[in-house]
Amino acid sequence: MRAWFFTEDAYPYLPDEDSYESIRVNLPNKYFDPATGADLYSMYLDMWCAADEMGLNIMNNEHHQTATCMVPAAPIMLGILARETKNARLLILGNPVSNRSQPVRVAEEMALIDVLSRGRLECGFVRGVPYEIAPANVFPYRGTEKLWEAHDLITKAWITHDGPFNFEGRWFHARQVNIWPRPFQQPHPPVWVTMGSAGTAAQVAQRGHVGAVFLAGYPRIRAIFDGYRKGYLETHGTEMPIDRLAYCALICVGNTEQEGLDGAEKLLWYMSSNKVPPQYSNPPGYHSP
Repeated sequence: MRAWFFTEDAYPYLPDEDSYESIRVNLPNKYFDPATGADLYSMYLDMWCAADEMGLNIMNNEHHQTATCMVPAAPIMLGILARETKNARLLILGNPVSNRSQPVRVAEEMALIDVLSRGRLECGFVRGVPYEIAPANVFPYRGTEKLWEAHDLITKAWITHDGPFNFEGRWFHARQVNIWPRPFQQPHPPVWVTMGSAGTAAQVAQRGHVGAVFLAGYPRIRAIFDGYRKGYLETHGTEMPIDRLAYCALICVGNTEQEGLDGAEKLLWYMSSNKVPPQYSNPPGYHSP
C-alpha cells in the first residue's frame, strides 16, 4: 500500500458565510489578499517538501474560481515540486481534460514534468466536478465521452516516437502531433482516473489504470470497487492487482479522543459550509438520466 500527502491549498480568510451566495464560481476575488496568498503558497510548498523528506508521496489537484483551492493550474505546482523534491512520486489528480480544449497541451505539460522529476510523475485524469462547468465555459453533458477521447489522444501523443500523427475524434481534432519532450517513463507515466459509479469503474478497469474514489461512504465505495474488479476480470481474464484501487477519506487525529472529535467537528463544518447554489452544483445535463 502506498500513502500520499494531499492538501487542497485552501484560502481560509473568508467573510461571514451569510455575506456571499457561493464559495465557488462567483465569490469576488476582492477577498483574496495577494500577500497573504503568497505566504500560504510558501507554506503549502514547504509542507509538500517536508512530506518528501518523510518518505510520503505527494498528490496535487486543481480547482477554479474558489477559495477552497488556490491552485487553478496544478501542472505549475507539480513542476515546482518536480525540481524541489527528490524521492516522492508526484500524482496529479487530476487534469480536468473534459474541460480542456487542447489535450495535446496536457500531454506536453505532463511529459515535461515527468522529465523534470526523472520519472516520478503519476498522471491522473478527471471529468471535473459540476461547479467547474461555468468557469470552463463548456457544455455540461457527455463529459465522460470527452474524457476518454482526450485520454486516447494524450496517451497516443506519449507513445508515438516516429514523427507527427493526426487525430480526428468527435470532440477533439489535432494536426501534426509530435510532442517534445517525450515522457521519461516508458511507454508513459502511470495513469489514474477518478470513478463515481460501477459503470465508470468498469471503463477504468478495462484500460488497466488506477481507479480512485473520493469521499464516498462504505456502501457506495463497495459498489464502485466491485464494478472495477468485475470489469478487470472480464477484460483481462485475471484478478486485478491490489495496487489498482485508491481511496481518499477524511479523518481527524488528536492526542486525545476529544481532540480528534473537536477536529472532526471543524471538518464537518467546512464540508457543510461549502455552500454552492444549484445552478453551479447541478448544471443541466451534467448527471446522466
